[in-house]
Amino acid sequence: MTHRFPVSSALFALAFAFALLPSVALAENLEAGPGAPAWMHLGANALLWAHITGGAIGMVTGVVALASRKGQSVHRKAGSVFFLAMFTAYAIGAGVAPFLHTGQRPNFVAGVLALYLLISGTLAARQRTVNSGAQAVIGLLVALTITAAGVTFMQMGAASPSGTVDGSPPQAFFLFTIAGAFAAAGELHVLLRKGLSNVARMARHLWRMCFSLFIASGSFFLGQQQVFPKALQGSVLLYVVALSPLPVMLFWLGKVHFDDWHRRRAKVSVAA
Repeated sequence: MTHRFPVSSALFALAFAFALLPSVALAENLEAGPGAPAWMHLGANALLWAHITGGAIGMVTGVVALASRKGQSVHRKAGSVFFLAMFTAYAIGAGVAPFLHTGQRPNFVAGVLALYLLISGTLAARQRTVNSGAQAVIGLLVALTITAAGVTFMQMGAASPSGTVDGSPPQAFFLFTIAGAFAAAGELHVLLRKGLSNVARMARHLWRMCFSLFIASGSFFLGQQQVFPKALQGSVLLYVVALSPLPVMLFWLGKVHFDDWHRRRAKVSVAA
């Protein structure tokens, strides 16, 4: 059966695109110095626009992927574009963060976390089996490193006279720690069980992709509020939009597990 993409979802995606246009005002975050050669200015501008464009396209296609029926053509195509766009945005963000003049340690860790979740979540969907091996070991090491960084930054922020790390409060790193710990537990589960069931594999794909999208939406709608009209800055609306991938994630995780429970119950009934 052909799945028609809802008009309301298309309008929502367009609204995302227009909402992200003001982010061009953030050019000062990635620009060459006044005395730098022309090629450095061109390179900085290219990276900036690639980062902005990747983030914009990624959030739009992320909404499309969440709104469309899972496994259908629209979902798969939107997911592929989402991966490429967000990979570009996250890779640039994490890659240039250590070289910017202002403190960017939280953004660097967030970029690495987002990249890790994006890649591992995409592989979970594309690989029919998720087996223990080098991939799971590397994933475990990355997840543990992110968790340790989150704990370290929380302690640094609490001990800092400003109460922050590079402008971010300790509470901001709580999510790094939680996401890293959940991801590490997932990799350890794969190593101990020597693989994943199909339901567990899809759950792995869903939560990692949704949380990766949440990092982008939170970074933009909460971290860059200065690009929005003053009436919206600090408003509940921005918080709702920024946090929206999380309840959607919980919905799909619940649906996946409920559908699996329903199928197993139906099989038991037939066998009886």
